[in-house]
Amino acid sequence: MRGGNVAESSRGYVGKRIWTALWTLRIPNKIKVFGWKACNDILPTKLNLTKRRIIDDVVCPICMRFPESAIHVLWECDVAQDVWAGSLKILQEGVSGMTNVLQLMEYLLDRVESQELEVVDYLEEYQTAIDQMGAEPEMQTNQDTWQPPLHSIFKLNFDAALFSSLNRSGLGAVIRNEKGEVMATMAAKGPEVFCSEKTELLACRKAIEFAVDAGFSKLVIEGDNNFAMKAILALKDDQSMFRNVIGDIQHLIRNLNWVSIECTMRGRNRVAHVLAQFARNIIDDMY
Repeated sequence: MRGGNVAESSRGYVGKRIWTALWTLRIPNKIKVFGWKACNDILPTKLNLTKRRIIDDVVCPICMRFPESAIHVLWECDVAQDVWAGSLKILQEGVSGMTNVLQLMEYLLDRVESQELEVVDYLEEYQTAIDQMGAEPEMQTNQDTWQPPLHSIFKLNFDAALFSSLNRSGLGAVIRNEKGEVMATMAAKGPEVFCSEKTELLACRKAIEFAVDAGFSKLVIEGDNNFAMKAILALKDDQSMFRNVIGDIQHLIRNLNWVSIECTMRGRNRVAHVLAQFARNIIDDMY
């Protein structure tokens, strides 16, 4: 790497935060390497190739208006913005005029971390409320305590909340391993629903889609709504008003490598419940 061309952020230091975040992502290594090259501005863009006197034309072949730099082709070009439009809104609302990809990545990382902190703040507020009420969550009986799955299996807990005054619902999910370690969480907005059973089914479908997208294929799926869990487990074709959602859930389940469906008590579903309640305040779905 050339000593004077190490990508620096707008704060004037080598982007250590970006490298840490990049190399710990659960994505293929070739994508990590691509991101590292982009941040160091060593991708074979037309601007870089021109600097090396390999080509003469620097204009972006897609928009035909601006030089094809890394920041342009990955962020500023109209086509790139169309791609970003399919991501979380918090990643879409970036400012223009970034000088390089590393500066952009630090800006986006700041935005993502700020929203993650809101989740932490909410969970801390919840714990404070529990303490003030004199409750002792860690001292509850086994009936109210979350139970870990078997080794190499992950447990997916989901829950839903209705926010009638906001004309919306909230969907929450958490995935944990046999040690109780949190592997992934979700807090998502749901549509306006007038039936708690349907909201629970929508939360279940969203939670399984989330788990599959995150790469989990061996799951214990737990919810605390007895109707919803029985409907999912039913072997015969459902003819109720919820048949489309139930059919989607059963299709997702059939594609898992291993699955167990269980109805649990509210006390064992507490984290998913908190995440569903947290969805009241979010603008974008959070994963």
